[in-house]
Amino acid sequence: MATVELDAIDAKILTHMQRDASLTTAQLAERVGISQSPCWRRVQRLHDEGYIKAQVVLVDRQKLGFDMHIFAQVKIARLSEEEREIFFRGIQNIPEVLECYTVFGEMDALLKIVAPDVKWYQEFIFQTLMKLPGVEDIRSIVTLSEAKNTTAIPLKPRKFQ
Repeated sequence: MATVELDAIDAKILTHMQRDASLTTAQLAERVGISQSPCWRRVQRLHDEGYIKAQVVLVDRQKLGFDMHIFAQVKIARLSEEEREIFFRGIQNIPEVLECYTVFGEMDALLKIVAPDVKWYQEFIFQTLMKLPGVEDIRSIVTLSEAKNTTAIPLKPRKFQ
């Protein structure tokens, strides 16, 4: 299905849903200034076109005992395609790894990890990460505090002069 350009109402819907996906269609319609049926149709279209990937609950990690955010830069040895797949499949199966990106430069992957404390993280490195195929080196950045954390995506790129 071809993607349609977002109009102002679509943008308002996405803005409100990124803040609170639990809004009912009636509440959402009221906030964006349209009636309930057209609002529901627009939300369905935004789902169908892939603008809305999922609706989830955001859980407070600290209430669950994960007080630390750590960014781990991972150096991976030269691997066969099959070994590389095993590495990334292994990452998918580690619940404490929230995000994983391949990166340019000296290191090969960047992981965002939650951990209860430094002692746990040290064991995690040796018992989990270092056992993945090809892992040669791990450089960790332990965060001290959280200055910003959002899941809201800007609806269009900012224009610069």
